[in-house]
Amino acid sequence: MATPIGHLGDITRRAEDVLKSVQIVAAEDTRRTRVLLDHIQHRAPELWSVHEHNEQAIAATLVARLREGVDIALVADAGTPLVNDPGYALVSAVWLAGGRVVPVPGASSIITALSVCPLPCHHWCYVGFLPAKAKARRELLASYLPRPEAIIFLEAPHRILATLRDIGELSDKRIMLGRELTKQFETLYVGTGEELISQLGDHPKGEIVAIVESKDIVQTNYEHERVLRILLQKLSPAQAAKLGARICSARKSDLYELAVKLQSEVEGKGDALDG
Repeated sequence: MATPIGHLGDITRRAEDVLKSVQIVAAEDTRRTRVLLDHIQHRAPELWSVHEHNEQAIAATLVARLREGVDIALVADAGTPLVNDPGYALVSAVWLAGGRVVPVPGASSIITALSVCPLPCHHWCYVGFLPAKAKARRELLASYLPRPEAIIFLEAPHRILATLRDIGELSDKRIMLGRELTKQFETLYVGTGEELISQLGDHPKGEIVAIVESKDIVQTNYEHERVLRILLQKLSPAQAAKLGARICSARKSDLYELAVKLQSEVEGKGDALDG
């Protein structure tokens, strides 16, 4: 069942009723869940810790309790279980055992961000948390940014600036960031990767949901660079720009500027090796 992502007042009446009626609350973090239970003035008969490290092992025990007629509520730290949160192993085990699984909807950081996004995002793709390693993150972004639908992902505050730099280098798409959604310091930002870096400052804090706008036709700097690097192996910058413009449906002048830059990088590396 879904729980508030920040503001405790967002708990639904149904969720409150369910928490007060079950015999076991299976929680990702019992400390966070106790705060929620205190808010609704309830003490659960049994509060179990169910997280990514013990979920597989504990699922069979909880299924056995269900067979005894015990009702269990599964809650994540915040938001909806299974959406980048534990719960999959337990829910799967209950399904396989023929048990009844009942969704109790509520808060979701993804839907919350979409509900206030001023950018085109009617069709969207959710990719979860981006890879922590720079190379893997850039490769994932390079594969998704050319797609026409909006891209939604979660990012840690200490990595968001590097991620925005990657997006700015790979695409001119605009981005909306939702920081600390529904909490006291909730902030929304909109702009290109470069513009958002200046808005966030050097040390951003708080959990972040990002939405990269959708575009029907997308040409990314990554595609242009990849094509030009291949063409420059045999052609001059002018010739590579002319042919690259036809391949990428881009302006020749833009590609020529990029081709000259790439050529100078190659020559600079050659000079360094000669020295």
